[in-house]
Amino acid sequence: MSARPLQLLVCDDSAMARKQLIRALPADGLFQITQATNGLEGLEAIRNGQGDVVLLDLTMPELDGFGVLAQLQKERLQCHVVVVSGDVQAEAIRRAKALGASAFIKKPADPLQLSAALGALDITIPVCSVRQSSSQHAACLPGVPFRDAFREVANVAMGRAAELLGRVLDVFIKLPIPNVNILEVGELHMALADAQRAERLTAICQGYIGGGVAGEALLIFHDAEIDSVANLLKTHLDESARLEMLLDLASIIIGACLNGLSEQLMINLSQGHPLVLGQHCPIEELIRINQRRWKRTLAVEISYGLEDLDIHFDLMLLFTEDSVPRLQKQLDFLIDG
Repeated sequence: MSARPLQLLVCDDSAMARKQLIRALPADGLFQITQATNGLEGLEAIRNGQGDVVLLDLTMPELDGFGVLAQLQKERLQCHVVVVSGDVQAEAIRRAKALGASAFIKKPADPLQLSAALGALDITIPVCSVRQSSSQHAACLPGVPFRDAFREVANVAMGRAAELLGRVLDVFIKLPIPNVNILEVGELHMALADAQRAERLTAICQGYIGGGVAGEALLIFHDAEIDSVANLLKTHLDESARLEMLLDLASIIIGACLNGLSEQLMINLSQGHPLVLGQHCPIEELIRINQRRWKRTLAVEISYGLEDLDIHFDLMLLFTEDSVPRLQKQLDFLIDG
């Protein structure tokens, strides 16, 4: 090891994720830390010699982590890459390692796992407390606004749901960056209308409540794609079987996502039974039926895509306005410990 501090790059679009990783690093001057908010920024930092070691997210704008790894190979740039990601699908892990990643750690990163991954690179990592590390690296800890923090928590929950869905359907799930916004009722209707794309839909709704938090999860299926999903499951669909399949998929996706949120936020969310809001009807009808249920809300929008297939599941998590203060309190605890 050279006498100079190792150049460590934290490449993640989430300020919360970057802060959590930096706070988990040792406080002994071993690393000189640089941050990048997307893959293109990360590559530029590595080209400039700021990435002896790279902590790399997979789901990012501009260029994702897979693209970064592929470009590192193409340009023969030398660095040690530890992937830290909410995409925990077995295929995502396999692809990352095939592209040269030294290790894979699931989000939120455990400091001991991070130390072990760095230690495997022949880097001695002393055990230190988070508070010591936070104090040492205070100058480079980013600020974390509410939307960023909640988006990161949703990202982790989304990844866990995708891992389960991918195993059920035996496909690789393409993950988006979750979209988090406080929406007025009119804006929410516009967001739902955008999901339609002039198609007919079937929507499943499942309520949840617990610990001062309440809301509804809305999973939208595009009718034109349902037969393709049935083919993946090798299921012949009459009307009854079709509905049962959609309810089962909704239970998998919504349940895994809410469980991921509950675990991270340390809030026990009790889930209601999934209900069919509409079948084979345009989104305007869904809005008309439910317009009194949705007012001002914290909305998380996620669109799961199945690789090489024209199949998408649009998930919206709608939290009541009264839930926001409790969510903020729990997020503050995660951010600052």
